[in-house]
Amino acid sequence: MTVPETTTEPAAANAGVPASVPAVVGVLGGGRMGAGIAHAFLLAGARVHVVERDAEAATTARERIETALARSAQKGIEIPDAGTLATGTDTGAFAEAGLVVEAVPEDRDLKLDALARIEEAVQGDAVVASNTSSISIDALGASLARPDRFLGLHFFNPVPASALVEVVVGERTDAGVVDQATRWVEAIGKTAVLVRDAPGFASSRLGVALGLEAIRMLEEGVATAHDIDTAMELGYRHPVGPLRTTDIVGLDVRLGIAEELERAFGARFTPPALLRDLVAQGHLGRKTGRGFYEWSE
Repeated sequence: MTVPETTTEPAAANAGVPASVPAVVGVLGGGRMGAGIAHAFLLAGARVHVVERDAEAATTARERIETALARSAQKGIEIPDAGTLATGTDTGAFAEAGLVVEAVPEDRDLKLDALARIEEAVQGDAVVASNTSSISIDALGASLARPDRFLGLHFFNPVPASALVEVVVGERTDAGVVDQATRWVEAIGKTAVLVRDAPGFASSRLGVALGLEAIRMLEEGVATAHDIDTAMELGYRHPVGPLRTTDIVGLDVRLGIAEELERAFGARFTPPALLRDLVAQGHLGRKTGRGFYEWSE
């Protein structure tokens, strides 16, 4: 389908209509991204069901989300209408959800399996979304019975601090679903940008291109990680430099996106050896305590 004209002010198309989230929202995957998505919808008043692979992971997800909610309260964020949280292992919890977001790791097969499980559980009028940062929405939706109810909702890490959600529109995504999803993004206090389904969408393609070049510069000894980042922060007013951003996103995540883009666009997205080496050594950035920088709690 044709993507509606991209806007950074989605509320304008619905002037005078109060935005609200679905009463029930499901999230499959309670890692850093899934927990952040759940946190955002809880603050907006939804009942949120987070489903994980096993009981231990579900407990960890609950602790992660409750910690995030406590931090919001400590920062003075008012949450008078906060929703309720349930965690578990049964996708049957999604039966009443108006929206379910898949937030499993960036692996095509994992996502296809997750989406199939979600579609089996939801009602026919529910919207199913993938939080993929690079995998084609059309490719993921091809195996679904209702691809018209499917789209991408690409949240950014860390979700609570990010103001952006990329709404990725597939060829078969219904225009009404796009409008509805855009209003939900507004309701959780974030800005939507609409993009056509294309490798890396808009943000990942541009962000990874900059990040890979920064890694090559570090690899070649052009400058230190700190100085490369400082050049972009002060010279181009980037709030965070490309190497520190890669640490925050996760080197493994960036590597997976780069490999996906390399398949689509060729050598200009070939991951540098330094990135592969750090991932192989388990140095994935902030979540492991070391990437291009040393991190502490």
